[in-house]
Amino acid sequence: MDYRYLGKTGLRVSELWLGGLTFGREIDRVASHQILDRFAEAGGTTIDTANAYFPPTQGASERIIGTWLKDRRRDRFVIATKVYFPMGDGSNDMGLSRKHILSAIEGSLRRLQTDYVDLYQVHCWDRTIPLAETLGTLNDLVRQGKARYVGASNFTGAQLQRAIGTSRRRGWEQLRSVQARYNLLCRSTEWEVIPVCESEGLGCVCWSPLQGGWLTGKYREDMEEPPSDSRAGQSEGKAWGAGWDELGNKRTWRVVDELVQVARELGRSPAQVAIRWVAQRPGVTAPILGVRTLEQLEANLAVAEFSLSDDQMEQLNGVSAVALPYPHDYIADVERRYNR
Repeated sequence: MDYRYLGKTGLRVSELWLGGLTFGREIDRVASHQILDRFAEAGGTTIDTANAYFPPTQGASERIIGTWLKDRRRDRFVIATKVYFPMGDGSNDMGLSRKHILSAIEGSLRRLQTDYVDLYQVHCWDRTIPLAETLGTLNDLVRQGKARYVGASNFTGAQLQRAIGTSRRRGWEQLRSVQARYNLLCRSTEWEVIPVCESEGLGCVCWSPLQGGWLTGKYREDMEEPPSDSRAGQSEGKAWGAGWDELGNKRTWRVVDELVQVARELGRSPAQVAIRWVAQRPGVTAPILGVRTLEQLEANLAVAEFSLSDDQMEQLNGVSAVALPYPHDYIADVERRYNR
């Protein structure tokens, strides 16, 4: 497996990240440890988790990773976690206030059985808390050595730029990365988030490269409904951008058909090609792998073994392209007219 720098930092991360969403939520500790073992054996170093996910799974993923990590050489791994979602029913048990962040980092370190995390990320924009309060607290965590770097997840481009500017003016540690949903069916991340990453030197890490299973090839146009055990077939599907009503449309089927075609040409699975596409997109540091079985992990690890040609990338870019909203469409038209 290859390694890349996280944006313009000196932190080297693996070209594929392992996500901890399924740990303690869909698979137990034993299965999770087997997946972590295999990821490490393949050269993977970067493990991403959170103190809580939505719907709430308070601390389960971190605890499982902590029991695995305690018997291993800590410096070999890059551990990333997040803060935002509720850890209890108290009035200060969620969000990005100083009180909650300071409480959350202590809980995360305890569950992960480590003295520090390599990357501490705010899980979502919080419009209820002054931005300076959040960023100042993150700066303190870096100064205290509890976090080596800080980042964000699920920010708009404007929110990301505002946060960077605020930290820069105050001489605080700046956000060094952003996590965003990005795949062949969700390309709006290209409009503002990735350009900010490229101009400001942030790493861009992509969650849901398979759009909740839609890009595995198992969903086809002739299906009347998704499998009940799939994300699209569950009530939470919409929250993950994988709802059947939202994605069961002609554009999705065109993308899936083209994806399947490219996969056949390469002798690869549609899922492998979809993840590879994300990994090769401009501005992307790494996709995050979310798996429930060793077999899924093995298949996803094979993404590091091949590349898509320029023609194959253009083929997939073209079929997955979406109409730009204003003013992105106006700017693109001007650039085309004047060869900018």
